Amino acid sequence: MKHVSSAGPGVRWFGTGYSTLADPAAAGAQAATEALAGRDPAVVFVFCSIGYQVPELFDALRAQVTADTVIVGCSTSGQLADGRVDLAGVAMAAWGGEGFAVRTQVARAASTRLRAAGADAAACLAGVDGEHQALLLIGDGLTGNQHEFVRGAFSVAGAAVPLVGGCAASSFTAVRTYQFHGGRDGVEIMSDTVVGVAIGSSAPLGVGIAHGWRKDGDAMVITSSRDGRVLEFDGEPALDVYLRRLGLDESVLDDRDGFQALAFHHPLGLSRRTAEDIRVIHGGDRAERSLRCLADVPQGALAWLMSGDRDALLDGAAEATGQALDALGGRPALGMLVFDCAARWIKLGDDGVRQENVEIGKRLDGVPFAGFYTNGEIARIRGALGMHQFTVVTLALG
Repeated sequence: MKHVSSAGPGVRWFGTGYSTLADPAAAGAQAATEALAGRDPAVVFVFCSIGYQVPELFDALRAQVTADTVIVGCSTSGQLADGRVDLAGVAMAAWGGEGFAVRTQVARAASTRLRAAGADAAACLAGVDGEHQALLLIGDGLTGNQHEFVRGAFSVAGAAVPLVGGCAASSFTAVRTYQFHGGRDGVEIMSDTVVGVAIGSSAPLGVGIAHGWRKDGDAMVITSSRDGRVLEFDGEPALDVYLRRLGLDESVLDDRDGFQALAFHHPLGLSRRTAEDIRVIHGGDRAERSLRCLADVPQGALAWLMSGDRDALLDGAAEATGQALDALGGRPALGMLVFDCAARWIKLGDDGVRQENVEIGKRLDGVPFAGFYTNGEIARIRGALGMHQFTVVTLALG
């Protein structure tokens, strides 16, 4: 399925909208009115909590857009816009004016063919005009092995086109996520898909990525891994090494939720050229003696346990914002999309998340921004890797 939009004449603009009204139709109308302000958008992103992903929400938006407008988005574990952030509600981001082109494609049944689905979604890049380009991906956050669809997209996009985006979430329930795609004539509410959004722009596009975590203890070699599971560190069972390093008894595994909450404070960091890539540990397998992650943990990689306090994580959000702005080469930003890990919400708490949005706003100094809390973040500026966790990813539009 493809959808193509080219922005019409006029000044380039970026708008955001936000609502926590309980009625999805009223919330959709309020957020759309704020974001569009009577303007004709090339694209509208819709990020909403579980329970808002109903046709009535999109009906209110569709009434305010043109036949050429692309509508995409997903369900979340929290959404944000211009410093406003909540677990329940809807955020929208829209842009239009001269020099924008947007082309989309949906790849279905993604969990059974992740790499192929990523390649199919990336096919939307074909024919997109614009001196500056990026491929934005929205995937189902419960497919597992999410790095596979990012690799598939990279096989089509190549090294010259940056990748950015996030995986749909489900209000921390891990039951089902939803992805959205359509336009004025209708919006489809789907699961198990990868939505590709090719962006062409006559002005620069900037990508930022940072997390704020630091290494804790000596490095380990991942001597065995498979399908997002770490089997061995330095030839020893991974679960045994992890518990020993933290000084924990195996009884902590008796409380599955408690262990996961503890593991959120002690993720893995994988060695990369410029920094550590974070992997959230979602559980331990007593029989296999392994640790379970959702994203790739390549065998042979150097890894560390990571630690991070509130201030360091807040600094990471500000750094990701600054990186994207710097990539615009001195051109003022129109607006920014933010893809923030839902696990950071758990680590930071409600007050910390609100402060995180304040820090982003400070760096933007009045520039509008919107986004959501994800089940995995996507960012690739160089190299073939691009799936992240516990990280903040930003996309700035010049």
